[in-house]
Amino acid sequence: MSASNFSDAFKDTREAKGTCPFNDQNDPVTMLLRFKDVRKTAHNTKGFSSAAKPGRIVVPSEVNIRDTRQIPFEVDPPEHTEYRALVEDWFKRPLDPDYENKLTQIVEAEIERVLQKGSIEAISELSLPIQSKALTLLLNIPLTEAETWISWGTHVFRSEDSDLDADKASILYDYIDAEIDKVIAVPNDSLYSVLLNSEYQGRKMTKEEVKGVLILTFAGGRDTVINYLTNTIAYLGEHPEAIEKLNDNPALVNTAIEEFVRYFSPLTHMGRVVKEEKEISGHVAKEDTRVSLCWASANRDESVFENPNEIVLDRKMNPHVAFGFGAHKCLGATHARQLMKVFLRVFTEKVSTIEIINAAENIEDWGAHKRKVGFNELTIKLNAK
Repeated sequence: MSASNFSDAFKDTREAKGTCPFNDQNDPVTMLLRFKDVRKTAHNTKGFSSAAKPGRIVVPSEVNIRDTRQIPFEVDPPEHTEYRALVEDWFKRPLDPDYENKLTQIVEAEIERVLQKGSIEAISELSLPIQSKALTLLLNIPLTEAETWISWGTHVFRSEDSDLDADKASILYDYIDAEIDKVIAVPNDSLYSVLLNSEYQGRKMTKEEVKGVLILTFAGGRDTVINYLTNTIAYLGEHPEAIEKLNDNPALVNTAIEEFVRYFSPLTHMGRVVKEEKEISGHVAKEDTRVSLCWASANRDESVFENPNEIVLDRKMNPHVAFGFGAHKCLGATHARQLMKVFLRVFTEKVSTIEIINAAENIEDWGAHKRKVGFNELTIKLNAK
């Protein structure tokens, strides 16, 4: 089977019912599968809340592995609006030419490094190092710090034995606590210091609030970015003509990154807690139950996307929701898009073809639906131009 084929796991249910139940640790979730329902619910922050118990809107729920509220992710307007305003400019820094140049240097160095090898395992030897080293730019800390994060492996909250590993999560939490304490003692120009000096509602942000922003920054863009990069490599490996097409038409990169993220949808869904009973596509959502906004299903909705199960590099109309929608759209989207753009540009400049040696798929189990989200292993050989 094609390594770069990601089938639409939700097609039949989306067309027949529009919703699907999923039992998550005895806190059931109703998955919303249609594009219209997903966007409408994401927009309705008064009826569907993100400010539940920390971890509850994540699917699978993280209530048993953390107490810290991720900010501004797990806060509703108007508080959400105020928190987000504190960090919005910082998270737009990837648009600066200097940021893009440094990002380019990181990606060039990593690709040059693996081109000197024979076969590589793409996740651990390329995608993870690029994701981690790019994150040092977003935090504005030394590049060498990425080696610590790389040593944690691909997943922040997951181990080989469990989708939710409290011990592994504690590694991140303890690390962030220690780094915050260092910056309190010796301030610098990193995101840590910016947050510690920020004022929310007339007071300085607390250490717990700062930790909440940083947990979101670390966890939110790890698996998703790694999956995006690895899945894109798999696609280019099976479509060498796309490498030349992207290299010959640099402007095509801008539509290609949106099409790849739509098609791969690295984050399957995100939850909300119902504030008052409401009917959605025939499902009666009771107060204090959970629904999930299934970005992956919405991004394959045939009523919105023509030929949704094909990658169309120059797709003109592409209102995908891979970065969320509404007030809670992904805070790190600017960084992710810039990284995607730089990666595609550099990769297609330096690589002629890719040999896929072995591909072990990562399949998510959502009860009645099994969805390929990426790979547990992707062994490849890159051939330089």
